[in-house]
Amino acid sequence: MSSLLQIDGVSKDYRSLRPLRIQHLSIAPGELVAVLGFDRAAAEVLVNLITGAGLPDAGCIRVFGRATSAIADADDWLATVDRFGIVSERAVLLEDLTVIQTLAMPYSLEIEPPPDDVRASAAALAAEVGLPESACGQRLSNLDTGGRLRVRVGRALALSPPVLLLEHASAGLSAEDAAAAGQWIRAVAARRGAAALAATADEGFARAVADRVLVLEPASGRLRERGLRGWFRG
Repeated sequence: MSSLLQIDGVSKDYRSLRPLRIQHLSIAPGELVAVLGFDRAAAEVLVNLITGAGLPDAGCIRVFGRATSAIADADDWLATVDRFGIVSERAVLLEDLTVIQTLAMPYSLEIEPPPDDVRASAAALAAEVGLPESACGQRLSNLDTGGRLRVRVGRALALSPPVLLLEHASAGLSAEDAAAAGQWIRAVAARRGAAALAATADEGFARAVADRVLVLEPASGRLRERGLRGWFRG
């Protein structure tokens, strides 16, 4: 089966103690993978490299069978990015908007109020990620961390991407809530047949969300399979 994402021999200097290095990573359609060992800065660099927002200093990243270095222009890049559902705190949420308005934005900029068909699509996303109907009219500023994560995941799913990129998605959650979040995100991805890559330092979340958990060795860029015993401390 061909890979949706393949990383080979990649190195990227991002003004940290050492460059981000990844020797090899391949993700097949529908595969759920978590990589432990990323702080927030490294996770951001990884997501930017995968989406083609930045290029590696060495090595090659191929997405959907094509090298990111072959992305020709802004329109080509936007078309590539739309094939990823990115869950990241870097994606700004407008605090005064309601849940429905926020989930409507990927479909239309007409959100005050959204047209009936757009509202229906937004409500379906809210239900899919486990937001109760009573939350749909609430402002984002009233949601807790878990509720905001559900909104971020819902927005990332709006365009039916084949790959979810989870960038420190469990940040700010308790260990119990992080594991629960991993479970429901995994279930949503599985129902859609979407692949997922989680860059995280949270092993509980990683084990809950992924079929395959890898640990990054920063000095070499080697990714090793995480065994059943032991605990990674990043």
